Amino acid sequence: MTTPPPALLIAGHGTRDEAGAEAFRDFVRELGRRHPELPVAGGFIELSPPPLGEAVADLVDRGVRRFAAVPLMLVSAGHAKGDIPAALSREKERHPGISYTYGRPLGPHPALLNVLERRLEEALAGTSGERSDVTVLLVGRGSTDPDANAEVHKAARLLWEGRGWAGVETAFVSLAAPDVPSGLDRCARLGARRIVVLPYFLFTGILPDRVRRQTEEWAAAHPDLEVRSADVIGPEPELLDLVMERYAEAVKGDLRMNCDSCVYRIALPGFEDKVGLPQQPHFHPDDDGHDHGHGHHQHGGHSHSHAH
Repeated sequence: MTTPPPALLIAGHGTRDEAGAEAFRDFVRELGRRHPELPVAGGFIELSPPPLGEAVADLVDRGVRRFAAVPLMLVSAGHAKGDIPAALSREKERHPGISYTYGRPLGPHPALLNVLERRLEEALAGTSGERSDVTVLLVGRGSTDPDANAEVHKAARLLWEGRGWAGVETAFVSLAAPDVPSGLDRCARLGARRIVVLPYFLFTGILPDRVRRQTEEWAAAHPDLEVRSADVIGPEPELLDLVMERYAEAVKGDLRMNCDSCVYRIALPGFEDKVGLPQQPHFHPDDDGHDHGHGHHQHGGHSHSHAH
């Protein structure tokens, strides 16, 4: 008898924006439609229903005992490094006999860079001029984890190399500097006359809306510059394929996680107090479980515990 492949569990962050939460749920349903050979479920670690625990319980009710979890996140911040592994550890205690492997976040990946390039082209549709006249401001979520912020800078550099833009600068909408107005100020000081603000987000939500609003406010105060807003990545075929690529990696155990600059493992300047901290799952208000256990996380072959 052939052993069925592990199920696929998609782990999302959660948002107070219902349209963004529904975009995630639609994405999970589409993955299930595309891969009828796999049980597929998805849940959030906070803010939005369904909670991750409910998604795991759904898989267990469908007879699943093995699954691979993929974080639907662009960077390895505290959620991917700590909160989700802790939540999965808790679910293993709730459902004795299940086993799982844990995949790595999505970006920066060439397929996503191609989608970002397409979003830039859409934002510039109907305008004249060359790419070499356009400066891009890539705006990430922002994190207290410097490693996560550095990944956004890496994506910006990869988006710049070989694609012909005047430059690709970086900003963050929360928790990290520079913020969106400061990033736009930097573009202007560097001589930019045409700027496209590109949100580094998978789906719509409160933070991408904030990026667009701050961009419009800055543009209104600088009428001599051409400033446009691009759309989020969205549920593109490239994103669906990339999730399955991360699933396949997790099933094979080929994770290639980066521990070299993880604040929970390495004493980076200003973050020394984070090394070795225990990790705890977020409390999700829709989760009917009452235990708040501590988890342990195997990160790219290095075992270490940490909290967000």
